[in-house]
Amino acid sequence: MRAKPSDTKLTGLFLDMLAAEQGAGPNTLDAYRRDLTDFSEFLGRVGHSFADAETQVLRDYLADLDTRGFKSTSVARRLSAMRHLYRFLLNERIRGDDPAAILSGPKRGRGLPKVLSIADVDRMLRRAKELSEAEEASPSKRLRALRLYCLLEVLYATGLRVSELVALPRTAAKRDARMIVVRGKGNKERLVPLNDASRQAMADYLAATEAAKTEKKKDSLAAAKWLFPSFGESGHLTRQHFARDLKELAVASGLQARLVSPHVLRHAFASHLLHNGADLRIVQTLLGHTDISTTQIYTHVVEERLKSLVRDLHPLAEK
Repeated sequence: MRAKPSDTKLTGLFLDMLAAEQGAGPNTLDAYRRDLTDFSEFLGRVGHSFADAETQVLRDYLADLDTRGFKSTSVARRLSAMRHLYRFLLNERIRGDDPAAILSGPKRGRGLPKVLSIADVDRMLRRAKELSEAEEASPSKRLRALRLYCLLEVLYATGLRVSELVALPRTAAKRDARMIVVRGKGNKERLVPLNDASRQAMADYLAATEAAKTEKKKDSLAAAKWLFPSFGESGHLTRQHFARDLKELAVASGLQARLVSPHVLRHAFASHLLHNGADLRIVQTLLGHTDISTTQIYTHVVEERLKSLVRDLHPLAEK
């Protein structure tokens, strides 16, 4: 009788498939790996594995997540990982059935994204600009401030995912660039326009990095490739580093740190566009959403705008 493949081996095969066939990026693969590792550890405790677990065992795992205090959104994500895994095992004939097919996920309301007001974003931009122009700051501190201001301007101007933002190539800061090519989820490319403020911020930051070079500190290959280089393994600034800097800027701008993150600014980009009359399909394209249903989380903004238009412009509206 042939030995059953280990959970570790099956996880590796599954992740290889996601990368090769669906173009899943490192962050997506890491998320699947974490979720499936936790699932495998639970199965090991109850004497099962991916290859032999039945539907009831999967239900027990979901119940265990609930007992551990996982939010419904987290439970739903784990269930999605299980469904993808078992569909893969069925297609590869590693299993003859799909025990996750009949599972139902937790009921969850679709929460509205946290959104900063236009005034809040303006406060952060002004403060970042002030810090980047502080004459008393040391050269290294001023360079970091210029980088943060550039990151903020580009993020609010484009609505990029934070992973897309920190991995922008140095060529994105070309002097005459009106558009940048962004490589998003699934390795798909899209064109995103730049406004004058973001182009100027990139030009100023790039000029400062060039001026900071010395004979002792020659440009590395990493610095030559990335707009926001780092000395870490990735070669560019990490998402976590930018998120920390952004929270510090929020506090310096008089905002609560917990309300500000790169993803919240992405939401602000989309919501502010829609509030000012942008078409939902255009916002979908700019955000890089494959499905319009993902963008429809912002329809509350459109609905409020339509209500205000009817209230203000309809001839029979109450004055």
